[in-house]
Amino acid sequence: MKYIGTTSRGIKAPIIRPGDDLIKITVKCIEDAIKNNNILVKDRDIVAVTEAIVAKSQGNFATINDIALDVKNKLGGGKIGLIFPILSRNRFSNILKGIAKGADELIIQLSYPFDEVGNPLVSIDKLYELGVTNFNKTYSSKKFYNLVGTIEHPFTGMDYIDYYQKICGNKCKIILSNDPTTILKFTDKIICCDIHSRFRNKKILLSYGAKKVITLDEILNKSVNGSGYNENYGVLGSNLSTDDKLKLFPRDTQSFVDKLQKELFKKLKVKFECMVYGDGAFKDPVGGIWELADPVVSPAYTKGLEGTPNEIKLKYIADNQLSNLNGVEAEKAMKELINKKDKNLKNKNESLGTTPRRLTDLIGSLCDLTSGSGDKGTPIVLVTGYFDNYAND
Repeated sequence: MKYIGTTSRGIKAPIIRPGDDLIKITVKCIEDAIKNNNILVKDRDIVAVTEAIVAKSQGNFATINDIALDVKNKLGGGKIGLIFPILSRNRFSNILKGIAKGADELIIQLSYPFDEVGNPLVSIDKLYELGVTNFNKTYSSKKFYNLVGTIEHPFTGMDYIDYYQKICGNKCKIILSNDPTTILKFTDKIICCDIHSRFRNKKILLSYGAKKVITLDEILNKSVNGSGYNENYGVLGSNLSTDDKLKLFPRDTQSFVDKLQKELFKKLKVKFECMVYGDGAFKDPVGGIWELADPVVSPAYTKGLEGTPNEIKLKYIADNQLSNLNGVEAEKAMKELINKKDKNLKNKNESLGTTPRRLTDLIGSLCDLTSGSGDKGTPIVLVTGYFDNYAND
């Protein structure tokens, strides 16, 4: 029997700079890791590269001035409303700086007690202790402070109302409301700053009379004065690079993964599946934070990673169909069932309890957890045996 199944390995890489040949670097890193560690690889094993180094190698950066000019061109300055930005220094502070420079006045509408990805503005337990169990009310920042006292993020210690207020200065007013239409009491020019609900909220605002509504994926969806851009996601998926510069989500990722697959095959004679990955799609059970601040887990992947798992649930099968078998007999019968399983197990009892998620979301989450977001220095991930099952010897 083969005793080891799926294995995820973080592969160290050099510091990536704009203009670097990332295909060549990735192939070399994978080749060295395999040779130096005697790793067995085969077709359908996976090589994944984090979006951060793809964007860096492309030089896909933009400044707050680029954002300001694009916002001014698209909304015409004046009073602009922002709804539902996430609470993040890394993800939103430079975007906010740029928007503030492109507006004469800002109304920022925060959701509470959490932002879209689960970051708590204030503890929900604290609100319940204060008797606040209905989150349909609208508050000015002053009334909210009067209600809750101090505001402190449980992990970072940040007061995001104060932080965003200081970024924008006197031109900014902050309100708290979970109803997207509340912003229309203040302005009819709006930027939807949410990530995964942006299309719905844009549609709602336009139907309620907003004159101009754009989403973050419409900011820097084209180059401004030679800046970086992303035609699909704009400034969504961007990260703070310096005090006045952002690294944007990478472009042309499909051509990157397709070329990487070809170059790996040329060098190693193995047909790897390849993907670019960003944030994993999982929720921290203690902190309550949903990790996915990127617009997608994987912006591009090779064809072998399309679809969802088609697996039978070993535990269910063992407790039902094979409940009268033990040892070698049970093992042999299980392998036969796996080898003969239907090509589509959707809504079949045999698949009860398996994870109904896309392969790219599952594998991207695995890769994100493997590479981490700190100082591991492993922006490339090699996953072996992902498509193996109990019947593979």
